[in-house]
Amino acid sequence: MKHPASLPLLTLTLAALPAALPAADDARAIHERLITFDTHLDTPANFSKPGWDIMDRHSYETDRSQVDYPRMVQGGLDGGFWAIFTAQGPRTPEGLAAARDKALMRGVEIREMVAKHSDKFELAFDAADAARIHAAGKRVVYMSVENSYPIGKDISLIQTFYTLGVRMMSPAHTSNNDLADSATDTNGSEWQGLSPLGKEFVAECNPLGIILGASHSADSVFDQMLELSKTPLILSHSGPKGANNHPRNIDDERIKQLAAKGGVIQINSLSGYLIPQPVIPERNAALAQLYVKFGLPAPQARGAGGAGGGAAGGAGRGGRGGRGGSLEGAQRTAFMQAMGEIDEHYPLPQATFEDYMRHILYTLKLVGPEHVGFGADWDGGGGVEGMRDITGCPKITERLLKEGYTEKDLANMWSGNVIRLLKAAEDCAAKTKN
Repeated sequence: MKHPASLPLLTLTLAALPAALPAADDARAIHERLITFDTHLDTPANFSKPGWDIMDRHSYETDRSQVDYPRMVQGGLDGGFWAIFTAQGPRTPEGLAAARDKALMRGVEIREMVAKHSDKFELAFDAADAARIHAAGKRVVYMSVENSYPIGKDISLIQTFYTLGVRMMSPAHTSNNDLADSATDTNGSEWQGLSPLGKEFVAECNPLGIILGASHSADSVFDQMLELSKTPLILSHSGPKGANNHPRNIDDERIKQLAAKGGVIQINSLSGYLIPQPVIPERNAALAQLYVKFGLPAPQARGAGGAGGGAAGGAGRGGRGGRGGSLEGAQRTAFMQAMGEIDEHYPLPQATFEDYMRHILYTLKLVGPEHVGFGADWDGGGGVEGMRDITGCPKITERLLKEGYTEKDLANMWSGNVIRLLKAAEDCAAKTKN
């Protein structure tokens, strides 16, 4: 016997049920439709390694690399910001000159890679280039500077890097320099934020149309850059301190201030910043010996866990024991092999894909998808269990769809937000010229 009176109740009940979760195939189709960027690719550090070619298929297991063209295709990563990284060195005339030359050469190496594989990659210089290059079926190469130590005391070099193709710059890395304080310098604050030269740095980047980044910089630097910059800031590879209380992460209030001024935080995937890390004295001693052997600055090895950690688990550059960022070629390869041995003998807890998603979801609840993106620090220490290289990028899309975020939300997170910042920087430059 039918009960017509019960049909409206059934209809209301069905309407209240959540929509079917997207299948993995559907999520992959959405992922492929998006323009997908990561805002901190340290892959250019591999370009000088003997025999290493971005067109070859490499693996994390064999050479610790995480990005190459075949894996970009498999992981549906369309490009992003390729970093000119320079490890902090001596602030002497000789040290500054060497850093300048090395950074300029790294930029040349990026351009040479693109020229060699011009059918697969293209340099991007403005916001409109992203869609055009993507439509042509090529990977997008914007350039950024991580650690502006190479400009030394010569602010005019910012123009030189802009001419080279750089469209994003951050003042500091793991140690204080002539521009700004670092979030992780074991000696503490030197400038109480930006130095006088650092304030000139901000004033010079704005009229050129360079996005200003504050990852690695002290909170005081972030505060001052937020106040001084005429365009929104980016945290190109950072995380929320509310999800793991580490000095490299940023607190909720500052994330909200960043968003209120139109800025974006791109979530990194270094284990040491995602989860607490223990102090392992034997590991720190082995690291210190290794760094001396290769002539590198001593790794920061402050306390671990919450607020105490210096660099990731005392590892220097990178959550799995550093990346020897100032080394080249065979030396870099040997350093990486030695680091792998230290990781095996004195392993640190490794963050998982769920830890990474926890940081992303935490930040999304704070400021929404218009102010969050992805800067995993590939080839610079990033990567987690379950997402060791860029082939895992579609998992992020799939998981966020399951959490209820829309394709439009994902379009913003994967590239729309940073393209908006590029456009804002360009508009500022245009107004300055007029």
